[in-house]
Amino acid sequence: MNWHCKSFDELSTAELYALLQLRSRVFVVEQNCPYLDQDDKDQDALHLWCSDGQARMLACCRILPAGLSYPESSIGRVASDSAARGQGIGRQLMQEALACIRMRWNNVPVRISAQLYLQRFYESLGFLPVGESYLEDGIPHIEMLLQTKTEPG
Repeated sequence: MNWHCKSFDELSTAELYALLQLRSRVFVVEQNCPYLDQDDKDQDALHLWCSDGQARMLACCRILPAGLSYPESSIGRVASDSAARGQGIGRQLMQEALACIRMRWNNVPVRISAQLYLQRFYESLGFLPVGESYLEDGIPHIEMLLQTKTEPG
């Protein structure tokens, strides 16, 4: 598996197309959730994805700096190809995303808007629920926060 993390300006047109195609396939087609994916945040995001030996995109997410969606940095548009599910790629994707955040912005807090059925998965990565669940595009979600890790001193 090959991991890539690029800013919007570093993406090739083929990479951007593949990212948008995977996100549409998962969110719009599979989850039957028509929504406007292009929300003017991609231009300020880091885009993380993994591909297989044939350069087929298996999973992706976008990483937003603090202040763009939330006061904290955030990870969103987390998607994995249906053929790649059940192989631990989602966990690897989130671990890589958190590593990208640490490299770029150190140990800053990270907020996500998680689909409610994935709450335990995100808790296993250290995220804690914040507030009550809510509907987003007709799907139950919950905000979750991963606090800054402090070094023992």
